[in-house]
Amino acid sequence: MCLATIVLNGLLNLNCFAADCVQGEATRIWTAPQTIRAGVPIRVMAVSVAEPVTEMLLTDPQGGTRVLAATAGTGGMPWRAMAAIEPLAGDGRYRIEARANGTVLACREISNGTTTREEPVWDGAHEAFYAAWIEQLFDGPAGEDVSFPSLGPALRDPERNFLHNSLGFREDGNLVATPDCADFPYFLRSYFAWKNGLPFSYRFCNRGTATKPPSCDAAIVKTDFVSRPAPAATFRALSLRLMDAVQSGNGRTGLASQETDFYPVPLRREALWPGTIYADPYGHVLVLTKWVAQTPDTPGILFAVDAQPDNSIARKRFWEGTFLFAHTASAGPGFKAFRPIVDNRLPPNDELPDYSLEQAGLTPDEFYATVYAMMNPHGLDAKQAYEATLAALVEQLETRVRSVDNGEAYFRKGGATIAMPQGTAIFETVGPWEDFSTPSRDMRLIIAMNVLLGFPEKVQAYPDLFLLTANDARQVRGEIEQLHDRLVAARKIQYTRSNGEPWELSVAEVLARKPAFEMGYNPNDCVEIRWGAEPGSEEYASCRRHAPAAQVRQMAAVREWFREARRPPR
Repeated sequence: MCLATIVLNGLLNLNCFAADCVQGEATRIWTAPQTIRAGVPIRVMAVSVAEPVTEMLLTDPQGGTRVLAATAGTGGMPWRAMAAIEPLAGDGRYRIEARANGTVLACREISNGTTTREEPVWDGAHEAFYAAWIEQLFDGPAGEDVSFPSLGPALRDPERNFLHNSLGFREDGNLVATPDCADFPYFLRSYFAWKNGLPFSYRFCNRGTATKPPSCDAAIVKTDFVSRPAPAATFRALSLRLMDAVQSGNGRTGLASQETDFYPVPLRREALWPGTIYADPYGHVLVLTKWVAQTPDTPGILFAVDAQPDNSIARKRFWEGTFLFAHTASAGPGFKAFRPIVDNRLPPNDELPDYSLEQAGLTPDEFYATVYAMMNPHGLDAKQAYEATLAALVEQLETRVRSVDNGEAYFRKGGATIAMPQGTAIFETVGPWEDFSTPSRDMRLIIAMNVLLGFPEKVQAYPDLFLLTANDARQVRGEIEQLHDRLVAARKIQYTRSNGEPWELSVAEVLARKPAFEMGYNPNDCVEIRWGAEPGSEEYASCRRHAPAAQVRQMAAVREWFREARRPPR
């Protein structure tokens, strides 16, 4: 790197650093905090869209070089590597290098008192940094439950949040972060913009109709964070306005629409970075967080996180039970990216290099087959795929345990009977019903049960997906049916009854109670009813709370929606 050095007073003069230490075209080094201060440790993240970073080096002002203890992300492009540096000694310049097998991909100089804030432009480097930040924020082993009571604990964890207190104001200490489903991607995007001095935009949208997707007003571009680092109060004020403005219609806009916050991307691995959203036809939004590569023993996984009306956050894997896909006249569902801000405007579709209407032309079966093929480029093993499907259902059940218990906590604190909205408003309203009822989640759960129960038939119906012949598929179907009977009896969940005692249910028992979940979403009912306990049983004996009779009649009148797993149009 440095071709010339001059010995002055016995020390190396490394002023040539500035001439040859530059960021790479496809790799960039980021630091936190943004202003390097004496006595303050430094976090470093190298993000590359070219190849994995295999090594990070630190060169001190005297020319001494050492390899940093770096941890690398495992989710693939964009690749990230992170390291920590102790407080810098003295006022000299230090050089950080990100390398791949000895080749320098990027270089950055730092010294006490310098600021590393970048130009306020949503360029490719910032988009890659955003994706790497999202992956780190919600990372964890594939078998680990990654969940939080709200977004706040994740943001306040410096091991997860690379941007934690990066402005130097201790700004994350009392930060309130309680976005719900529709607010969630906007909160993440605006938080990242706040920390990095970037512009941010959003729109007011309507909810559409039964025959037309939502439409939106012109974009509101905010530059509150651009000119100088903004205090937490500035971000908090914008967040409140933002969460009052956006709702589920923002994500369900038509795929071909120009006036949107999100635009559809092609179904290619390189286009589906962490931070990409998935908007389902009925208003639920998930944020992609990580790809886990297929191995000879395990299928590939695509992880996403979502926020619930009670503000809880949970990581979930891609499958039919979570990522609902259907073509309806009232929505444009699918994978979408934030429309970038270029020169304080949002470019139209024809100026976006990765804009694609591919998803509009796919049937649900084709959509799922395409994504599964991306996750499993070497083909699916039927037994592994069944076990992954069962694991996804168990994750969904465990998430429901927490959601139902949140409703119980409301009543334990003296909450009054919750009013039930009329008609389709049970799926989308405000107040305690939105916070503690589970009609949308239970409809997804019923769909998830149907997917698991129909898996053996799927193997025989789509043998190519599992690299099977028709004859082999019939045999494998029988093997999957036997595996199903054994595993659903063995896998169990546990919920807390009204008397505070735990009660265990096998997945087999939950599946047998599927009809009970058609009317198990009302938080005014005791927890035993919500989990389908049989009246007169030992499990049911601790039930002490029942929904009003009028609400029970109302649920019975719309039970068909749940039985058919068909959410009605607005």
